[in-house]
Amino acid sequence: MKHDGLCRFSLAGLFFCFCLVARAQQTAAIPLWADGAPGMQAGSAPTSIRITPEGEHVVTHVQNPSITPFLPAGEAATGAAVLVIPGGGHSEIWMDHEGYAVAEWLRSHGVAAFVLQYRLAREKGSTYTVEGTELGDTQRAIRLLRSRSKEWGIDPRRIGVIGFSAGGELAELVSTRSDEGPPVAADDIDKASAKPNFQALLYPAIPHDPRLTAGTPPAFMACGAQDRPDISQGLPKLYLDFEMLHLSAELHVYAGVGHGFGIRSGNPAPVSGWPLLFLQWMKQQGFLGS
Repeated sequence: MKHDGLCRFSLAGLFFCFCLVARAQQTAAIPLWADGAPGMQAGSAPTSIRITPEGEHVVTHVQNPSITPFLPAGEAATGAAVLVIPGGGHSEIWMDHEGYAVAEWLRSHGVAAFVLQYRLAREKGSTYTVEGTELGDTQRAIRLLRSRSKEWGIDPRRIGVIGFSAGGELAELVSTRSDEGPPVAADDIDKASAKPNFQALLYPAIPHDPRLTAGTPPAFMACGAQDRPDISQGLPKLYLDFEMLHLSAELHVYAGVGHGFGIRSGNPAPVSGWPLLFLQWMKQQGFLGS
């Protein structure tokens, strides 16, 4: 999967990402399971991070999935929360422009954000699956947010998910298959609902069999017109599926834009404005409160 962005990083852009990562590292990641994830791969390599020439942090070999909170100041908090799922082709996770930068932007606008590190189904030697392990990690993360909503000052009725590329596939899956959780609750967290109240799909990999129903959460969608056809054409088709079922959805397709734009300091207009459009959409849908 290609995450080449729209332009080269400037020194200012590198400093911007460095600041975001430093802030994220100051907030402790919270494991989804306190005693280790069920079905953890035995004898696997520990979690590793490589840094690209542009300064991006890319994570692999996740064994104990976690969320990293970005909480707004009390007086600025809207009560809304978003689980942020970075992409990476299910073989790695690009933590900066699709994770920490997104979470920090949301936090700065009063929305609690939680960046997900999930186990990877398509890295070499993995026995995990997308619709089993990765979806299960995503469901567990939403349940964790709901179970600790009072502690984090969030409204359990206003918890959404935003995913990018492979993370967008997980966001769509958890929005349409949230009832496919563990058959027996292992703890109190598993008793909470895993269904998000809204979803944002950014240049997502489209599942082969989208399971849309009358209860599918409203969706914000965005992609580049120059992305690969299964996304640049597939996302508008998914939007039309929403329309045919009279489900709430909003779609933005950016001319001349490819894959992997996320939030980068060098993104040009108009694609650089997608976060504000998403925030406005959340407000229009009633997820930012009164």
